Amino acid sequence: MYTADEFDVVIVGAGISGIAAAVQLQQNCPAKSFTVLEARDAVGGTWDLFRYPGIRSDSDMFTLGYGFNPWTAPEAIAAGGAIKEYLRETTERFGIDRHIRFGSRLAAASFDSADDQWKLTVETADGIQVLRARFVYLGTGYYSYRGGFNPTLTGEDTFAGRLIHPQHWPADLDYAGKNIAVVGSGATSITLVPNLARDAAKVTMIQRSPSYVFVEDGIDVEADDLRRELGPEVAFTRIRLRNLANQQETYAQARQQPEAFKKLLFEAIDEVVGEDVRKRHFTPTYEPWDQRVCVVPDADLFHAIDDGRAAVATGEIARITPTGVEMWDGEHIDADIIVKATGLNVVMGGEAVFDVDGVPVDIGQCWTYKGLAYSGVPNLVYAFGFINASWTLRIEAVNEYWCRILQHMDDVGATRVTPRLTDEPPALPYVTGVSSGYLQRAQAHLPHQGDTAPWINPQRYADTTELLVSVDDGVLHYENLG
Repeated sequence: MYTADEFDVVIVGAGISGIAAAVQLQQNCPAKSFTVLEARDAVGGTWDLFRYPGIRSDSDMFTLGYGFNPWTAPEAIAAGGAIKEYLRETTERFGIDRHIRFGSRLAAASFDSADDQWKLTVETADGIQVLRARFVYLGTGYYSYRGGFNPTLTGEDTFAGRLIHPQHWPADLDYAGKNIAVVGSGATSITLVPNLARDAAKVTMIQRSPSYVFVEDGIDVEADDLRRELGPEVAFTRIRLRNLANQQETYAQARQQPEAFKKLLFEAIDEVVGEDVRKRHFTPTYEPWDQRVCVVPDADLFHAIDDGRAAVATGEIARITPTGVEMWDGEHIDADIIVKATGLNVVMGGEAVFDVDGVPVDIGQCWTYKGLAYSGVPNLVYAFGFINASWTLRIEAVNEYWCRILQHMDDVGATRVTPRLTDEPPALPYVTGVSSGYLQRAQAHLPHQGDTAPWINPQRYADTTELLVSVDDGVLHYENLG
């Protein structure tokens, strides 16, 4: 019997991953006591943190939304506020809101084999609290909430205007009628530029080199038809399966038939801005999906460029001047505001410190077990979604597998489960085949993967579900205090 500060499970994070974990734990292991630690004062994770204009999903909501709580709004690509509300409603609908401790940041976690429990040090406004748990689930996402990747640009201290990072968008920023330079060409920039362009005088996206983007309808007309015919829940299941298949087929085509895939992307861009603009600014030298392909809903970015409200400058920045950005080719981009959409700082475990029996855990020296646990670390599962498909698809599969591990522990009377290496596999990057800067910068802080199961981190849904079958595979070691 546990005291008020002891739980079977502590879930860290009340974003997409943590909420899903809580619901699926409650459904599959109803006898387990649990609490959810959330450092912020609201649910939502990413969708509560990011407040920049136009913040939206980069995946369709039929796959980013939960299988257990169908997304019923008409938008396939949804605004950040709508996603946050959907997550809040989910916590209320399933009673998870009663289990969340807001303003509670996990600072450290120590596992003690003497009692097979985690001791969790939690920072709150009232001081340090200590919790104990048999199992810890890390739904902390993959980036630092303290700040994004923010490289210093030469001369930025001379800039007379406002210099901001979109991860912490100022609530008081008035950009109406202003000239804005957005540095970067990832998902944040692709989203920001057309939305800023509605009120700004001119928005210029500055990129070192082109990236691939995919034009997609913001509203899924077929989904609306299916809802009317079949009802929202049946339609959701069918649409989700269709979109999952489409995501996997699209990725496979991009990797196996890159020229055909490029043609598909380029035709949609050429239709709005023409071939010349596309060749200069949206024709990369790398292959599709070597880096993430960002979605442009309803071609909004290209319409803003075509209308003259937005522009793209491709090349190296020489320096920031008091009045804007000077490029190496001599072009000067006037700016009242510079937005440094330069990316995220990737971290694992929400930047908490972990140890097992007093020995520090260096995640960068661990191997990932099936993309959900760390070699040698007992009673801990972490959530990390797909790079090339919707995050939630993988999270729900991981959670189902995790719940079966908990059930098996009960069946065999185990108080501890640990993925153990026998022979040390090759130390391959956590995500292979992707050269995105945010992943490359973080390699030292991410676990390795090997070249054979179960020490792998698959990025295809079918491979993931095939891997997440046996909970008694000889690699997971079940032990008890007995």
